[in-house]
Amino acid sequence: MQSQLEQLEKDYGIEWQDYELSQVFAIQNTLSFNKDALTLGSEYDYVTRTSQNQGILQQTGFVNRENINLAGTWSLGLLQMDFFYRQKPWYAGQFVRKIVPKVELSKSAILYFTTLLNKQKRNLLSGLVRHVDDMFLTTKVSLPTINSKIAFDFIEKFVATLHAYLATTGLKDYKLTKEEETVLDEYENIEWGEFRFGVLFEKISTNKLPFKADELPKEMIGKYTLPCLTSSFKNQGLNYFVPKDGATILKNVISIPSNSDIYRAYFQSNEFTILSDAYAIRWIYTDVNLLPKQYLFAVQCINKVTDLSIYSYKNKLGGWNVVKNKYIQLPVKDNKPNYAIMEILISAMQKVVIKNVVDHLDVRIEKTGDLLG
Repeated sequence: MQSQLEQLEKDYGIEWQDYELSQVFAIQNTLSFNKDALTLGSEYDYVTRTSQNQGILQQTGFVNRENINLAGTWSLGLLQMDFFYRQKPWYAGQFVRKIVPKVELSKSAILYFTTLLNKQKRNLLSGLVRHVDDMFLTTKVSLPTINSKIAFDFIEKFVATLHAYLATTGLKDYKLTKEEETVLDEYENIEWGEFRFGVLFEKISTNKLPFKADELPKEMIGKYTLPCLTSSFKNQGLNYFVPKDGATILKNVISIPSNSDIYRAYFQSNEFTILSDAYAIRWIYTDVNLLPKQYLFAVQCINKVTDLSIYSYKNKLGGWNVVKNKYIQLPVKDNKPNYAIMEILISAMQKVVIKNVVDHLDVRIEKTGDLLG
């Protein structure tokens, strides 16, 4: 899939340019009222700062004209800073902003920008609520560009390519099994335990490569076919290519940057190697080899620790000697990691994400029961 998207970008001649969000969106206050003012009916959504149910507390009939927010905008709840696209007119509760596009957007572009907006959540949560408007408007995002204009045609094709990928790989299967439903329903009752990094994982030794990043191609050329890892968080740190000769080839392990102010662990399911300012770790606890979904679960638990604000640029998380003494929490059974729960939870969450994608793309599935067959 990655190679298809890279080829698409090359075919369009895309350049990535930084834009302030103020160039594409306006952020506005909403007039609010309490839910006791709601009326019978379902013509409007009543949106609050909650992150549940797309921010919708309940539906309502007409209340008044001056408080109506038009469809085709996003709501921003100031509690968790979640952006939700509003497909019908809506009313707002307290602490909700309205995000209004300055350009006309297609369904595909709406999906694309919804994802892009929600990637700003962490930045917005780091500031004070009273500064959210200025922070939003001055935030810079990288957008595909042709001739100094946002490449909306490319965005259309990009989303269509993802849509086709879902269809051909069978990832439309988002119906939860009974087991997954049970685990999600009983999530609050899951028992958790603490484990030291160095007990669960070991750092992998790799050959030192005689390359500098700025000397390497950013796409596969000739013998330069192996993605290599740096401390960048863009594209999971894999932005350059090296020859396979002399490289330590890794797969199905976790990568962690060691010289960055952004610490994001990733599960690397495809072949890669290490270039600089990063390293890889693998599971060593007991005699169990983690499956890919279990690795994905472990990555999320790791990022719960490495996302903490105490790791600033001046107080870097650092290398393995620091990381191995940190603790993460995992589901447990009999004081050991509960691998079954890890597998089921990730499977369920993947299906939830896929369902959201499919819903946004307006995919019509006529026989839901066939998805499991």
